[in-house]
Amino acid sequence: MLRNVLRLPRLFSNIPNHPQNAAFHTSPVCNEIRKLARLRVVDNSELGKAAMIEGKPPRCIHVYNKRHVGLIGDQVLVTIKGQMKKAILVGLKQKQKFKVPKFDSNNIVLIDDNGTPLGTRIHVPIPTILRTILKEKTHNKGADSK
Repeated sequence: MLRNVLRLPRLFSNIPNHPQNAAFHTSPVCNEIRKLARLRVVDNSELGKAAMIEGKPPRCIHVYNKRHVGLIGDQVLVTIKGQMKKAILVGLKQKQKFKVPKFDSNNIVLIDDNGTPLGTRIHVPIPTILRTILKEKTHNKGADSK
């Protein structure tokens, strides 16, 4: 009889919502850029530097694509220090395609409404694939046209 009582907790190990299994997490970590995802500004714009120093990183409030899940090179709308600004995703934590680097944080570069960056310098390496993606999405301007 005592042996059967000791085996009782093992009976509940297959039930996911049982109180004895409360410390076990079954849902995967969400590493995607969706609404309210925290991001990191990696350019030297005044707005971005001030937000990162205060410890209040920008949050994504809209992703400009059909799936509403941000991939590298996508434009997002972020809220930063009470303002809404557009940004481009330049590095992501989620698993990437072949030859696309994976970063430790979700990085953005702030841009204004016509697509020019707010800062003059980017502090992280930019993947080569991003240059081809951005060339497809934007018009050729001046010296870049070949």
